[in-house]
Amino acid sequence: MQNLNAKKDLMQILNEHGFSRRDFLKWSSGMATMLGLGVTFAPNIANAVENASNTPVIWLHMAECTGCSESLLRSDAPTIDSLIFDYLNIEYHETVMAASGHQADENLENAIKKHAGKYVLLVEGAVPAGSSSFYLTLGSKGHTGEEIAKKACENAEAILAIGTCSSFGGIQAAAPNPTNAVPISKITNKSVINVPGCPPSEKNIVGSVLQLLLFGSMALDNFNRPKWAYEHRIHDYCERRGHFDAGEFVESFGDEGAKKGYCLYKVGCKGPYTFNNCAKHRFNQHTNWPIGAGHGCIGCSEPDFWDSMQAFEEPLKNKSFRTFFNDATSDKIGIGVLTLTGVAIAAHATISTIKKDKE
Repeated sequence: MQNLNAKKDLMQILNEHGFSRRDFLKWSSGMATMLGLGVTFAPNIANAVENASNTPVIWLHMAECTGCSESLLRSDAPTIDSLIFDYLNIEYHETVMAASGHQADENLENAIKKHAGKYVLLVEGAVPAGSSSFYLTLGSKGHTGEEIAKKACENAEAILAIGTCSSFGGIQAAAPNPTNAVPISKITNKSVINVPGCPPSEKNIVGSVLQLLLFGSMALDNFNRPKWAYEHRIHDYCERRGHFDAGEFVESFGDEGAKKGYCLYKVGCKGPYTFNNCAKHRFNQHTNWPIGAGHGCIGCSEPDFWDSMQAFEEPLKNKSFRTFFNDATSDKIGIGVLTLTGVAIAAHATISTIKKDKE
């Protein structure tokens, strides 16, 4: 990796990789539209990104599978995201950098010291904490992940938890949580912006960073997730929503309903309880997403999803679990229980099917 320096500016680097100024401005317009800002904000985004070298980024890996980094590296339109993050402002990223061992440790220490109070910290993975912190021991000096994360958080200007593990604990924190894995927000007293998903799409990662570059802050929901990405339920924009409303459901995988693209609620889809923009932006260069591929949403961007959303291939029915109402009334309602909503959805599924059979 290299940082932008006095010898090369952004456009020089992009030109070297075959991207014109026009390509860059088209990407800026696309990002503005995705963030719901309108194309008039495209010049602001272009300006923020061109000066991204002023905002160093440190990316830490805690207890995780590296899926979030993999998601980011598969960005599109046309991989300018990767060029920006790889070449311009990432000071430390264990997966994509060449350094290892003592050199990697030195790079991290120097980055924290050199850019103290000025860098954006992105954390991927949950953190084994307290007496269990030894379960995650990193680097040539054998520091625990908790020690490294605390030091990095202390000097960060802003902190983003990338992925559900870092945001809420994820699979690592699932019962009985033998390593006492906790989200990064439990390691620091500073505010943390959560960008959950297992993994989150690269649009949500890059979009959240761009929001910080543009405005220094962003509107968050009650789980500290960016509202531009997590304000609406999967159910609200699902391509199979029409089938749900019509009472047309997949009863078992591989049946006629599955072949016709019917709603997956009865085989466990958690779309009605999950807040994310997967239905709008999808994954793998907008190619597809789990529901489009034939499997229901498992609620991976929700807190404690591994425990609260089980079983993944059965409806929740009247099962009670804590969540927030993140729709237009979220700030008024606050914390609540979606049990009644679950009952109502299950009832709708049953009644709609009966009506359809009568017709």
